[in-house]
Amino acid sequence: MPSDTLPAPGTPAPSAAGGSSRRRRRASRSWLGTLPLLVFAAACFGLPVGFVVYGALTTDQGGATHATGANLATSLGGAYLASLTGSVELSALTALIGCVLGMLIAQAVVTSRRGALRESVLTASGVLANFGGVPLAFAFVATLGISGVVTQVAHLGAAGWNLYSFPGLVVIYLYFLVPLMVLVSVPALEGLRPQWREAALNSGATTGQFWRHVGVPVLAPTLLGGFVLLFGSAFAAYATAAALVGGSVPLVTLKIADALSGNVQVGQENVALALSLDMIVIAGLVMAVYLPLQRRSTRWLH
Repeated sequence: MPSDTLPAPGTPAPSAAGGSSRRRRRASRSWLGTLPLLVFAAACFGLPVGFVVYGALTTDQGGATHATGANLATSLGGAYLASLTGSVELSALTALIGCVLGMLIAQAVVTSRRGALRESVLTASGVLANFGGVPLAFAFVATLGISGVVTQVAHLGAAGWNLYSFPGLVVIYLYFLVPLMVLVSVPALEGLRPQWREAALNSGATTGQFWRHVGVPVLAPTLLGGFVLLFGSAFAAYATAAALVGGSVPLVTLKIADALSGNVQVGQENVALALSLDMIVIAGLVMAVYLPLQRRSTRWLH
């Protein structure tokens, strides 16, 4: 046999080399499948964020546009800073209470032997988690307002209750945050394998020790992730607070609306964009915490 027909030592077989090159070509073209999603994300999210950043860092003077940091400085001082702080406080408080109540309700649903109760709670949670805006504000005004049915029957006004205040907003926000936490918590609680509890009990552990050393550590990413999700939902809420309290409670979303419409001072549109940029930064930090926690929870429970 002629020597030139033998492959050189270490040379891959032609079929293997051809298959490897085809796999590389397929891998290099696989990103094309995500191209429509990338275009959609860029159009719906990238462009608006770009306009917000541009407007927050520029100002129009004498018909010319100039770069400036005055808008950001204004958004982080005075009444604007108070509104940003008020939104963070309201969101953190309602998220914390919503996490506790939602987890307790979800645990009751998971441990219940009545399938009808489970389906009813989950269906109601799915509806209530998306119920907000002006209809929700009207429902609470008719129920817990100054002349509301419950306020009059229970004489809440004499006890100092005021729906149009910070505590009133806390109650209203919990109306849709608690159901949202229930929807988030039920799959995580169902992911707690019965074998873990049985192994702990067979080893002599009590129920409290199981939750302290196994249940709570496993559910911690879900709890923290749920807190972050509820915080973001409350932080971005606008219509309910606008319809209920107006400007009596300082919230950043209400300040943005006032600046854009010129209710307080004319020519503050770029300050409104700077406030929006502040919200984007805070939301980005929140998501930076939420996504790793979500991945860790998924790795534990599945």
